Order: sequence, then structure tokens, then C-alpha cells
Amino acid sequence: MDPFGSVLVPALSYFLGGFIFGWAKPVPYNPHNLKPGRWPEAFVALAGPLSNITLALIFGMILRFQVASAMNPALIDITALIVFINILLAVFNLLPIPPLDGSKLLFALFPEKLYRMRGVFEQFGLILVILFIFFAWQVIYPIVRSLFILITGLPL
Repeated sequence: MDPFGSVLVPALSYFLGGFIFGWAKPVPYNPHNLKPGRWPEAFVALAGPLSNITLALIFGMILRFQVASAMNPALIDITALIVFINILLAVFNLLPIPPLDGSKLLFALFPEKLYRMRGVFEQFGLILVILFIFFAWQVIYPIVRSLFILITGLPL
């Protein structure tokens, strides 16, 4: 947990404007433990979104297969929120904008000439992420909503 990005900035942004903004610490890994090439880093990057999708599927199946019928309505809401947040995180992290995981997958597909330009893309990545959040967030919501309905069978 990043104290600045997970606590201070979200608290300040909530109290100053109502819009909550924050971030988490990236999961560290040692690139020297990977085999040479582009794909091992892409597989490491894919682990985060895959874990989000797995959690969304597990909790979504609880809602879909009527296990929720015997559950407290508050527990149903929490389970649905877990599914929604994990789908949102998976879709967001798969965006091909550095430093998000989708960029690592995209860079693995780049030809050698473009792969060398990776540093240029990464230099402006955080600015692009912030611009995306403020101006193109509505692009993600229909995707997240459709996946939520597909997994849970419930309206969002």
C-alpha cells in the first residue's frame, strides 16, 4: 500500500472535490529472474488482470447460480461490488497506456524499431493515464457493464 497514493491523495481529493483519485504501489519483480525476450515481461503483466478476472468470475458465479438467494441483501451488494471492482481493474489495467499492464502486452507485439521507442511512450504514460481518466472514462463503463451482466446475470 502506498501511503501517499492510497490514503493521502484519495482523502484530499474526496474532501476537496468529491472525485476520488489515487493509486497503488506497483508489484515489484526482478526482471533478471525472467528469461530474455519481451514475452516474459508481458506474462508477468498479464498476471494482475488475470487475477482480477478470476476473482470476478468466482464471486460472479456465487451471484449467478442462486447461491445468493439465501444471502443477506447487504452481502449480495458487497459480492456484486467485488465483481464490479475486479472487472473495472482488469479492463483499466489492460489499457495500452504505460505504466498499465496493457502497455507491456502491446510492447511485446511491437516490431523491434517501435520497441526501442518504449522509453518515449513510458515517459508520458502517467499524463496519458490521467487524461484518459478525465476525458475518456466513459469508454470503459459500457465494457465493464456488459462484462458484469455477462458474469453475474444481474443488471448493473
